[in-house]
Amino acid sequence: MNMEQTPKKGISCLTYRTSTESPKQSITQVITAISISIFDSHSPVKINDYTIGAYWLSCTLMVPFPKTAEATTQQKNPGQNLEEDQSQSQNEQKAETSSAEKLLAEEKAKLEEQLKEVTDKYRRALADAENVRQRSQKLVEEAKLYGIQSFCKDLLEVADILEKATESVPKEEIKDDNPHLKSLYEGLVMTEVQIQKVFKKHGLLRLDPVGAKFDPYEHEALFHTPMEGKEPGTIALVSKIGYKLHGRTLRPALVGVVKDP
Repeated sequence: MNMEQTPKKGISCLTYRTSTESPKQSITQVITAISISIFDSHSPVKINDYTIGAYWLSCTLMVPFPKTAEATTQQKNPGQNLEEDQSQSQNEQKAETSSAEKLLAEEKAKLEEQLKEVTDKYRRALADAENVRQRSQKLVEEAKLYGIQSFCKDLLEVADILEKATESVPKEEIKDDNPHLKSLYEGLVMTEVQIQKVFKKHGLLRLDPVGAKFDPYEHEALFHTPMEGKEPGTIALVSKIGYKLHGRTLRPALVGVVKDP
């Protein structure tokens, strides 16, 4: 048996090489080497291919410890451990994917709800805008049609005066012997005809409802009187001509209505 000692910064190292191949002799040599080197602290002892560390503080021999069953199983089944790791990794990935999908689904639901609300508000805004546009257009059209309403009411008085003037002239006095009266009458008639043409041009029409059914939207009853040969509820007399502007009653006709005897 050969023995070598190599110091390394306060740590002495004894290396023993056995020349025999007998296990018993080798064990004897190991025990002898341990006995020799135990008093040299912090010195690992290497005998054959076995290293034994004798430490003064820890009193621990540096020999290979027997492997546990778990370590043996891990060394025996490295493929199984790899499969378990892969399976665990896949499970973790699936869990992360499931959590991400859940978050995405919740976010999608929120976005769909917001989209629904925005779409509903947009449609309502469009409907309101369309209603405003239609009302504005109607108001503009009515302003064009009935903007002259007050002006027409004032002209109706002029037309009434012209009508009364022509009616007040005796027909028998209109002769060639009286050219001045004849010319004046003809001028009044022409003026009345012309003003009625202007009224008609702008949508202003006369209401002369003699014999027509009484309509409270177009007529105003001044009196009721029984009259033979007339149907009750009809108009027997027109005291003042009425007018309509574009289908809207501007001034109701003042009438007398027939009633039951």
